[in-house]
Amino acid sequence: MATPEELFRQMTADGDVALYRLDHWAETTPDKTFIHYGESGLRLSFHQIRERADRLAAGLASLDVGRGDRISVLTGNSLAAAIAMFACWRLGALYAPVNFNLRGRLLSYQINDTDPAVLITDPTFAPRLNDIADDIHPRLAVVLPADYGADAPGSEELGIRLPATRAHALSEVIAAGGTVPAEPLGPFDPATIIYTSGTTGPAKGVVLGHRWINQYTFAGRSQWNRDDVVYCDLPMYHVAGAYALLVRALWNGNTVGLWHRFSPSAFWDRIAECGATSCILLDVMVPWLMDAPERPEDRSNTLNKVHMQPLPANHHAVAQRFGFDFITCGFGQTESGSGFMAYIDEFGEEHGTPPELYRGLGKREYLERVHRSGRLVVDGRQPLPKGLMGRPSPLLDAAILDENDNRLPPGQVGQLAFRPRFPGLLLQEYLNKPEATLKAFRNLWFHTGDACMQQEDGSYRFIDRMGGYFRVRGENVSSFEVESVINAHEQVRATAAVPVPARQGNEDEIAVFVELVNPGTLGEEELRAYMRREMPRYMQPSHVRFVDALPVTPTSKVEKYKLKQSLLREMEAAPQASPAR
Repeated sequence: MATPEELFRQMTADGDVALYRLDHWAETTPDKTFIHYGESGLRLSFHQIRERADRLAAGLASLDVGRGDRISVLTGNSLAAAIAMFACWRLGALYAPVNFNLRGRLLSYQINDTDPAVLITDPTFAPRLNDIADDIHPRLAVVLPADYGADAPGSEELGIRLPATRAHALSEVIAAGGTVPAEPLGPFDPATIIYTSGTTGPAKGVVLGHRWINQYTFAGRSQWNRDDVVYCDLPMYHVAGAYALLVRALWNGNTVGLWHRFSPSAFWDRIAECGATSCILLDVMVPWLMDAPERPEDRSNTLNKVHMQPLPANHHAVAQRFGFDFITCGFGQTESGSGFMAYIDEFGEEHGTPPELYRGLGKREYLERVHRSGRLVVDGRQPLPKGLMGRPSPLLDAAILDENDNRLPPGQVGQLAFRPRFPGLLLQEYLNKPEATLKAFRNLWFHTGDACMQQEDGSYRFIDRMGGYFRVRGENVSSFEVESVINAHEQVRATAAVPVPARQGNEDEIAVFVELVNPGTLGEEELRAYMRREMPRYMQPSHVRFVDALPVTPTSKVEKYKLKQSLLREMEAAPQASPAR
């Protein structure tokens, strides 16, 4: 078994900077397809991706954008976001993607918190940006064509009216030309700002360095070779889409099949189109695929390595139906990267993927690599504990802590915390929030905010979330943000948001209990219309209940557990009565 020092040397053998891996493949295999852009059928090589990113970087440099600047990217176009990300790094700037579901005060908060030198967007977001025009003040805006990535892209229609912001069409920026920047990048230079839900305040911008990206992608890419093809339909504003899938492919020079969003009806056609061997399936994606009528050819696909988060109880049935040889699960987090991983061998000596369709490492070599790294391998045919995370990454020291940060023994539930064994593996800071940064790192541990337990065999289980946030359709949703948006309605006195088990999948649905200033003056449909205007769809509650008064403790804290219990009793008595979203 490799030591942590050996694994660290292996991780950094090709450097810490993903952009330099793009340069490597653009020079050594310039014609190999890097991004198979499924939305238009466009195939772009490593050389072509680098060329497009460098042209954008040169244009931005001519507008005095450079090292250390923050660049907000607001687009639902995954290819455009990827090009922008590489251009940011060429400049020595920070890629700060914006959740394209946000609107209103949530959108203006994130842009203002980032305080970008440049906002890169496309015309589809003009109405949302114009709605908050008086609240945001980026120095520059660059507008991409709405059909960026099409063989014959149309012209940009700016349509964006932001006071004190100079708006430029992408074609204008690129035409400015100039020299491609050559900013040196090191492991500790900040690379990106990813926003994650706060539990007691607004969302926090997590500042991550280039070595963090290396650490986050290391475990997964170690089980790939150059023949693997990655399927990605997750958004570029999350670490999973941008880094666990797209950027991870850079280290081995893999091709990525890139689409804007998940589609259960088109999923298998996409896998066949790009020949994907690996993907990530989040929660409701699994039941959506399983709900389709079974077909004799269900196993006739190229997928053989699938990561599922969270791991569903029926993972083995899923693997048997679709021929997934290996399923992985674990614990990944924006702040701490890839802290845990477990590898589930679903077929043993047999093959799930038809041999003529199998690509990547052979099963024996795959398992040998996993064992050498010290990761946990389990038999998928045997019952597995709920919440299985696997063993900690050898690059991190993991512990379960009590409220005083003392280590707890196996079998006791506490907060999961990490210490890095090598520099630069965790987040650098929460942007503009030094107190939150210090709190998270108190007593020289990074506190994840998740309740977990170590088992006697050395593996770990996820138990629950310790903070006030929920997991809804692959998104972390803050109860604080849900409550603050609803509380902004002039007829609302107070709101309490609680999670309840989703009716499909293993995540949460949101329930809100609303106390009005004057009872009876606001109806559910009117409130839902307000929430549709102010919230992304995944944040909108599935259950709305009006109460005369929220129950509180003697210290005026809302007793949310009482509200949740009352709703669960109601749902058990009449499971079809709750309104659907």
